[in-house]
Amino acid sequence: MLLITCPHCGPRDESEFSCGGEAHIARPLAENSLSDAEFADYLFLRDNPKGLFLERWRHAAGCRRWFNMARDTVTHEIVEIYAIGSGPSSKAGMTAHAASWRRDTAAEAAAKPPRKARAKKDKAS
Repeated sequence: MLLITCPHCGPRDESEFSCGGEAHIARPLAENSLSDAEFADYLFLRDNPKGLFLERWRHAAGCRRWFNMARDTVTHEIVEIYAIGSGPSSKAGMTAHAASWRRDTAAEAAAKPPRKARAKKDKAS
């Protein structure tokens, strides 16, 4: 089990927390006109990398507050815990934040080619 340090309550056992999934996902705005496929990508597709990953957690059995965590998915090492609304401050956390394809706003994402096309383009380079 993990020992997670809640930024509000201090160190607690992992069983007191629930993971809310990937952190820092740009959510579509009401004025965005997304196709069904684009909305399905937003709703269902998530990164699942080996290595450092930025996650949202909630202290469900304690203060019930949300926070973000930079955690290695292979070793389960917790690199950093930081507040919702802020970004990671560690170098590793900032690198993981910049590397994710889901950090763009809906307008920025609409201006880019679809993820599959970008992956093919990157492999060709």
